[in-house]
Amino acid sequence: MKIVVLDGYALNPGDLSWEGLKSLGDCQIFDRTKPEEVFSRISDVEAVITNKVIIDKHLLSQLPALEYIGVTATGYNVVDVLAATERNVVVTNIPAYSTDSVAQLVFSHILNVTNRVELHANSVKAGNWTKNPDFAYWKTPQTELAGKTLGIIGFGRIGRKVAEIAQALGMKVVFQNRSVKNDIPEGIIQKSLSEVFAESDFVSLNCPLTAENSAFVNKKLIETMKPTAVLINTGRGALINETDLAEALNSGRIAAACLDVLSTEPPLQQNPLISAKNCFITPHIAWATIEARQRLMNITVENLKNYLSGNPKNVVQA
Repeated sequence: MKIVVLDGYALNPGDLSWEGLKSLGDCQIFDRTKPEEVFSRISDVEAVITNKVIIDKHLLSQLPALEYIGVTATGYNVVDVLAATERNVVVTNIPAYSTDSVAQLVFSHILNVTNRVELHANSVKAGNWTKNPDFAYWKTPQTELAGKTLGIIGFGRIGRKVAEIAQALGMKVVFQNRSVKNDIPEGIIQKSLSEVFAESDFVSLNCPLTAENSAFVNKKLIETMKPTAVLINTGRGALINETDLAEALNSGRIAAACLDVLSTEPPLQQNPLISAKNCFITPHIAWATIEARQRLMNITVENLKNYLSGNPKNVVQA
């Protein structure tokens, strides 16, 4: 089997091994693939592995040998799954490989806002403590999480893990989910979207992006939040109206935003959030711990193995 990895660098910049995938066929790995390079690289292959490179209906119509597309992510919107299904091309994804890592970054951002550890550590390195007349000082307010309310939007695997960590820190947890959840852990309450945004000290977006919720975090919803509230997004950048959020931050309408995702990645320099006040942005790293990427690699290999054995798993449908 001919296998091509179109954009392997993000998954494996050199600290993992491709040997598992190479053992399954004639495997060619590209760090990155430009749109104009895609067809020439996969025109005669049976299996394509992609993360962000788009495989659309037009391209699929030109690939008669293609049997399998492995998406090295949970989201699979880069593939026209309906067109693939019509051509009997199996599409798989990687569910639940980064749950712990994403939840960890949610709280990395929360703790950054509440304690600003690096800011204070740098202040000490700069000599500010040695010159201080008192035994202690702080450059930003220090906030205790116990007793604060965390609102979670989307109560899937990641949302539940975020809730678990929040409860361990003594936080109250409320959540909104598009469907009613019956197996809710003790002490956690399901509420409406408006109630979650109005009541929470921190709001964490952990829901998938759909046509219905695109840019749902807009001026109207932000205006219902506490002025001391913090918005965290480790889901998808397009969940937020970025202009509305930037305006809210710059006007002091809410206290801060912590974002690991933006609507366009890499972002355009003119994205208003890059220069917004109290906006802390990380470059889509929630999934990128070496442990999560190793799981992703392992499942990528297993998905293709299962397909070759006639027992495909993690198959996505239109």
